[in-house]
Amino acid sequence: MTSVNEFELVNDIVQAYFDGLHHGDVAKLRTIFHPDVFLKAPGSRRSLEQWLSAVASRPVPSQQGRSYDFKLLSIEVIKNQAMVKLECPLFEHHYIDFLGLLKEDGHWKIVTKMYTDLQEKQP
Repeated sequence: MTSVNEFELVNDIVQAYFDGLHHGDVAKLRTIFHPDVFLKAPGSRRSLEQWLSAVASRPVPSQQGRSYDFKLLSIEVIKNQAMVKLECPLFEHHYIDFLGLLKEDGHWKIVTKMYTDLQEKQP
């Protein structure tokens, strides 16, 4: 059985993820991802450094006055692993993210990110 505290700790990671995206805070985002994570979308594979570079070079949603509309859709924690499903509207995109987390050495880290854009037309 997973304690309520583990759900709260995973939820803290999710909140840091949302805040990092909204404020373009690369330093905050770096702290919640495992260094060997790969971010995957249909037709796209990026390392953490490639993705953080893209975040750093794009406009910052909060500075553009964009609303903070991120949503936690589901969370499941089983022992030292977790899976979360998120709604992440960013700019003209409407992403659904699946984040896989592991608790290692007493800390939760995002070890996988899969995402798709609901606004994007299918080929």
